[in-house]
Amino acid sequence: MKDTGFSLLPTMIGSMPYKDAGEACSVIARFLKDIPCWPQLPNRSPKEGMAVQVGDGFPGIVEKGNDLLIDETTDHSGALEQLYMAYLENDSDKFPITEEYASGLYELLKQPDLSPLAVKGQLIGPISWGLSVKDNSGKVILYNEILSDAAAKLIRLKAGWQEKILSQISKNTIIFIDEPAMTSYGSAFFSLPKERVIALLQEVLDGISGLKGIHCCGNTDWSLILSTGIDILNFDAYNFAESLTLYPSEVKAFLDRNGAIAWGIIPTDETNIQKETVASLKDRLEEAMATFTRKGIAIKQLVEHGLLTPSCGLAGVKEEVAVLALELLTGLSREMRRVYG
Repeated sequence: MKDTGFSLLPTMIGSMPYKDAGEACSVIARFLKDIPCWPQLPNRSPKEGMAVQVGDGFPGIVEKGNDLLIDETTDHSGALEQLYMAYLENDSDKFPITEEYASGLYELLKQPDLSPLAVKGQLIGPISWGLSVKDNSGKVILYNEILSDAAAKLIRLKAGWQEKILSQISKNTIIFIDEPAMTSYGSAFFSLPKERVIALLQEVLDGISGLKGIHCCGNTDWSLILSTGIDILNFDAYNFAESLTLYPSEVKAFLDRNGAIAWGIIPTDETNIQKETVASLKDRLEEAMATFTRKGIAIKQLVEHGLLTPSCGLAGVKEEVAVLALELLTGLSREMRRVYG
């Protein structure tokens, strides 16, 4: 594994409430100097919704606002062949994310005086995307082996393209695969076998050469996530800190092989953002970490191989509240680094 000694530096998940990409990036440049992240702006356009954002170029895709459909009434075998050819040639330039779908990414590239330690990008993962896209009969494509396989290959190419673009800002890139749908894994709504889930996730992860992570903003089978080739596990430590403590041996093995935990300790709803302080969040984070130290994981290891993030995206709050969340995030990072060195 690569170096993950972040010592609780702050970064973010992706989405922000702004409609102006310049405003969003100036806020990010102000708060996240060490590990900036390009902002996804779904309030600016439906095309910046996390599912729609990566759909451009998929054979037969039709956008209807925030919904994605596969039009199966015409033959898309040629387009599918082109996708597989680009995949075999590892030609990510054939499947970029254009400015129309990611204004914040292009705006971040224009920011002056950025000299970060690393830069972070993100995109929806193959499980969540496969559950977001339907065929003509109304069935989600995740259970269609051909289409779900093609989806993973498309997302892999877009992840690789994004990584290459972000390397203009820093040679140290971090790409998160966002998988909110993994909170439904094991339920009646999600019947894909474990081996298939891992294979689809790994397909995308294998296309990322720098640091790679998975973000899931709820409870899931963390042993499944930890069995993939990730370098960083990002979880909602504000609402679901205890969920990861059910897997102490897997977490210890992950940290021992130089993995990092990104603690999503900053709330993303307005009530809790306005209620919390750096001191209250420090108490909450230390208690979350203590559950691991009681199971034999050293606090030094948790701190050294740790990042701090909001628990999820910030698109659902007012702009001034998003700023407050980032103030809490950076303040907590400074305080934890001061105390733990």
